Amino acid sequence: MSEDGEAARTFVVGVDRDAVLRRREIVAKVQRRGAWVTLVIGAVGIVAALYAVFAFRGAGMWPFAVLLIAAMIPLVLSTVLALRLQAERRRWYAANELQPVAMRMSPKALELACEGAAYPVVLPWSTVRGFRQEKLFGQYALELDLAPGVGATTAGVRGLDQPAVRTVVKPNPLLRPTGLYLVKSLDQPVHVIDEALKHFSGGTAGVRR
Repeated sequence: MSEDGEAARTFVVGVDRDAVLRRREIVAKVQRRGAWVTLVIGAVGIVAALYAVFAFRGAGMWPFAVLLIAAMIPLVLSTVLALRLQAERRRWYAANELQPVAMRMSPKALELACEGAAYPVVLPWSTVRGFRQEKLFGQYALELDLAPGVGATTAGVRGLDQPAVRTVVKPNPLLRPTGLYLVKSLDQPVHVIDEALKHFSGGTAGVRR
């Protein structure tokens, strides 16, 4: 097939470099702040539990302390996870140029470029519902909407098991979602992306607002 014929059978959505770089800074700042707040809450809870045990010896505080510590440990672990992922993203940003293409649609699949991922995510149309438009960090972003039960091992799916993708597609419930794409960083308006999704998916995918 010629290049012109191939282009006619695909729809490409590019990215605005400056908008993406600004969003990276905003997301990193908010995530760092949230991670440290979560760590403080977890640390305070653990200290309070230990204090209660030693301050009220003989009062049967051990069960309460164990339960409280068990509840706080996930908060501490989520902070470690968030900071580690941020460090990994910074290293990836430093080693890789910003990808000029956000998504590519063809009759076979939806291909997505995710920041921090080594290679694109490929999703056959039967595995994806499209996107949800959500307001995150004061700006509209597109969140990927997968079909129920779809995962990294689903037939035809590629790239969902990458750590950078997992933090966006299925974020830790203790971490605030960031969205996959900032709407104003895309070189196509949402209604055009919605029409393209419906066209290539045969009407099964689109953008929900």
